[in-house]
Amino acid sequence: MRPRFLTRRAIQLALTANALRPLSGERASIPAFFAGWLTGELAPHLLALTVADTAAHVARTGLRDKVALGVAGLSVAGLSALIADAQRARGEVEQALAETLGPHYADDLRRPPDPKDLATPWGQLVLPFRMHNPQVRRDRDVAYAPGGKRFLMDIYRPTREFEGPRPVLLQIHGGAWMVDSKDHQGIPLMQHMAQRGWICVAINYPLSPSAHWPEHIVAVKRAVAWIRDNIASYGGDPSFLAATGGSAGGHLAALLALTPNDASLQPGFAEADTTIQACVPHYGVYDFAATSGAKSSEYRLKTLLARYVVGKDPVKFLDEYVAASPLDRITEKAPPFFVIHGQRDTLVPVREAREFVRRLRETSPNPVAYAEISGAQHAFDIFPSIRSAHVVRGVERFLEWTYLRSLAE
Repeated sequence: MRPRFLTRRAIQLALTANALRPLSGERASIPAFFAGWLTGELAPHLLALTVADTAAHVARTGLRDKVALGVAGLSVAGLSALIADAQRARGEVEQALAETLGPHYADDLRRPPDPKDLATPWGQLVLPFRMHNPQVRRDRDVAYAPGGKRFLMDIYRPTREFEGPRPVLLQIHGGAWMVDSKDHQGIPLMQHMAQRGWICVAINYPLSPSAHWPEHIVAVKRAVAWIRDNIASYGGDPSFLAATGGSAGGHLAALLALTPNDASLQPGFAEADTTIQACVPHYGVYDFAATSGAKSSEYRLKTLLARYVVGKDPVKFLDEYVAASPLDRITEKAPPFFVIHGQRDTLVPVREAREFVRRLRETSPNPVAYAEISGAQHAFDIFPSIRSAHVVRGVERFLEWTYLRSLAE
């Protein structure tokens, strides 16, 4: 039994160490992500399992196994550090909002947050993969354009009645522009916002390598056009549309925000209004063309974007990559932004978000909030966790503030 216990604890210690200090280098970025992501967000659960496993081992064998118990103790310490990191998200999000919107911004909300809103919802985190909210209904597989399942959307809305048309949030899934769907990302945020009266729309879009850029963003803009024309029948206010998404979805949300009514990205529907009123990208890809010179951006350009997503020589067709790059499309017309990125993100290093925010703040007259989340890997918000719960509630406050501001203008 001792070798099995030691093996379990050693594996857990290695995963915890990687979550605390991820493996470095472009080639290690994907393994480091998969090894660290779940460990970081499920640290409370893993801590409970580690303690229970260790207690059972001690009950069987006593305290003789010093090496194995030492390994278990290091895991406990590391997992406790991960939990402490996750709890910092609350203060980091609030500080980001207060610095950008003003220290008393919450006074302008219809319902300022109370201590319960700001507390960690431990009950919700016990079964993190069981994401169901009885106060939210979901209209599945609504077609926003012809073309099959990649042009379907789900609409989340509250089961109870709210007075007047409600603001709309568009969720764009990530997955390296190549995988995943509307069914697996942004669920905690959409359920939270829909419960509070927002109408949330999650879309599919064409995926590479079958689809080539700019088919992805064209589909997103078609979804925006559909929302403008049809969301009122679901209780939505077509005059206020915010966009969010993670990773590739963060890239698409940011590019959508920065290219309003760009005719080159709206073939056959150039007359449609594709402006949005706010953008909240999570761990997005902003340096699509690698114009910053960052090694991680150049590696992504050569190994992913040029080979599978765009399918063109990035030297010969550099202008097309620049046109797809939020970092290079910033103008004074940018809507309010709340950029969120994990400090330990190995797939999209945090310096990319920092540079995007720096350029946005230099150019945009609108608020640009930025929360850099301690200890967070890529995709930290896929399911409810300590960290994602605090981020979701901060996003709610930002979007509510932005919406009320738009009503007052």
